[in-house]
Amino acid sequence: MLYDAESGDFTLVAGGDTMITRKLSVFQEEAFLGLKSLFQDADVRFTNLEMLMHEFEHSPGAAGGTFTGSDPKNLRELEWLGINLVSCANNHSYDYGEGGVLTNLRHLRGSKLVYSGTGRNLSEARAPGYLDTPQGRVGLVSASSTFSESGRALDQRPDIKGRPGLNPLRFSETHTVDRPAFNELHRISSGLGLEAQKDAQRRFRPKGMVPDDTDTEFRFMGKKFMLGEGFGITTRLNARDLEGNLKWVRDARRMSDWVVVSVHCHESADNRDRPPEFLVDFAKKCIDEGADVFIGHGPHVTRGIEIYKDKPIFYSLGNFIFQNDTVRWQPSFNYELMKLNTEATPADFYDARSELDSIGFPGDSIYWESVVIKCEFRKRRMHQITLHPIDLGYGKPRGQRGRPMLAGPDIAKKVLERMQRLSKPFGTAIKVEKGVGVLKL
Repeated sequence: MLYDAESGDFTLVAGGDTMITRKLSVFQEEAFLGLKSLFQDADVRFTNLEMLMHEFEHSPGAAGGTFTGSDPKNLRELEWLGINLVSCANNHSYDYGEGGVLTNLRHLRGSKLVYSGTGRNLSEARAPGYLDTPQGRVGLVSASSTFSESGRALDQRPDIKGRPGLNPLRFSETHTVDRPAFNELHRISSGLGLEAQKDAQRRFRPKGMVPDDTDTEFRFMGKKFMLGEGFGITTRLNARDLEGNLKWVRDARRMSDWVVVSVHCHESADNRDRPPEFLVDFAKKCIDEGADVFIGHGPHVTRGIEIYKDKPIFYSLGNFIFQNDTVRWQPSFNYELMKLNTEATPADFYDARSELDSIGFPGDSIYWESVVIKCEFRKRRMHQITLHPIDLGYGKPRGQRGRPMLAGPDIAKKVLERMQRLSKPFGTAIKVEKGVGVLKL
């Protein structure tokens, strides 16, 4: 054997969403340095970078919630921790418009981190990032199903530049309702004059742009409703985005030794613990096309694990670094939303938004307890997955919480029991050994 990579031995460690605004390298707790060692011992160390690196030199774009911004020097803090591979496709990619996208990319290019998911146009946003390791070359394809329409990257044309933004994974929803509800939607739409508006649009726009309604299919307030026996919601992937992403998965398969796919997805099935139908479908299609690992994130809570064709699908790893309430500045309309005047400070805003940490993210421990996963391949086959519970400091002051530590026994038990419960419907059995979840193949 001439090359180390020929062995097919490979280790990946991954955390979920990273919203970093503060230093990491000043801390010395044993549970924190143990987490650092877990990352540094792996070939690939991944997280979703859900934070824009800039100095607030751009105006806010179209987004909501926390408008993200962090000192670009904090990329060095991630490097110190051991991170070497990041996704940057998520609903905060466009918080500061095109300028924010491009500035974030400039700082990433100046770091040691390999990234994918945003770009100066759609091809760049969809293209894999490539990380070279002693155990082989790794291709990362990153996409997001959660984004503002203005934030998705657009293709170039011969006569016009593309648009900077993220790699989109669009989907459609169909709402099934019973006969009484279906009839009532018709009545409401007619009473509000919406049917007349749709008829006018059909006469004005090219044929097919405003779909026709039928006896069993009806569009109301921008949503599609189907007549059925009961109630339900089904989702379907956008065909163009599906094929566009799978094309690059196939390309990464031919250009690298290992392929990782990352998707940021806030959407859920009937509750936040269950991934939506389209995400399950997409994950399996990616593995069919050559992905070795599929990593989901976005809902800020953990979801189950599925093994498909001997390859792992992590539907959500929850939060990894969660410092979204120490972002230095927020735009004026966020203050206005909280009915705060121009004299209010950032702390005033975060206090008002969380009602002094009693609601929202600070008000629920589920957002502050998650996992870091370790995937070990031997001779190119999945050998073992271990789940390492982490504690992000629920209930601690704002200046302390949000930094991950290896969890103590009580939180570890709680986290792993949740992972066991959520993975069971996928046929995945997780054993607990010495406070760590273990899944062997």
